[in-house]
Amino acid sequence: MPRRYVILDVFTERPLGGNPLAVVLDSQGLDEAAMHHITREFNLSETVFVLPPRDPANQARLRIFTTAHELPFAGHPTVGAAVALALEGKRDSGTLLIEETVGILRCEVSTQGAGSRKGAATFIVPRQSVLEEAEVSRRECADALSLSLEDIGFDAHRPVVASAGVPFLFVPLANLTALARARPDESAFIRSLGAFGEAMYLYTLDEEGDADFRARMFSPGIGSEEDPATGAAAAAFPAVLMDAEARVDAKHRVRIDQGFEMGRPSRINLGFTVKDGKVTQATIGGAAVVIAEGVLHV
Repeated sequence: MPRRYVILDVFTERPLGGNPLAVVLDSQGLDEAAMHHITREFNLSETVFVLPPRDPANQARLRIFTTAHELPFAGHPTVGAAVALALEGKRDSGTLLIEETVGILRCEVSTQGAGSRKGAATFIVPRQSVLEEAEVSRRECADALSLSLEDIGFDAHRPVVASAGVPFLFVPLANLTALARARPDESAFIRSLGAFGEAMYLYTLDEEGDADFRARMFSPGIGSEEDPATGAAAAAFPAVLMDAEARVDAKHRVRIDQGFEMGRPSRINLGFTVKDGKVTQATIGGAAVVIAEGVLHV
């Protein structure tokens, strides 16, 4: 049967930047195997399948797949799907409640009006970011990234594993030069890092641009060597920042630029609230633009 789909570039306002995403708008009747096959057909980092919500008070239910497996939650699929649903419903702005495996996500979405292909969305992260128990040395990270020991870390930032639904190994790098030089060594990933190396998020201070941090994400274990924008990692970032920095009780805004080394500039807006020394809420936001649409005959 015909199934409509759109492809968006997410975490960017310009076509051919950001992180590409396929959204299958008519997914009723597809089983998990079919969703895997369609995801591999698109061959993008993630594909979203839109289904009727279990609770009619919500806008839609999403299933998110990489070419390797299903994800309980991901940032750029949530932002991109929210924009696609708003454009489909011809909404200028509003609140969408979206069901994902991780829980119900509240998304504030806006578009440029009827007939537009652009919009933006910000969602409340459904789980608090936490550090996970892990012992990962700077030497292991350096070897896995073809870097020297001096390239790993800055100030009080150290390699840690953090998660807001999907775990990432966060590796702070000394500067932008080290970030640009990083090259994953797959054998070292497997030998030194094991499961921790499935999703390695590199970050450093943005000393040259107007963002707070620049980042890269290598993920050979989940079907994509490098990701141009990783919202799920940004969602876990507050726990990393709280581990290394003294953040006062307040609302904090952090801008993360990613994908520059790939030629796909991306911008992620992270917000989080600290109260009594703990993160109480976090949000992820960004823009998205539709660059293609069509029909699947499956």
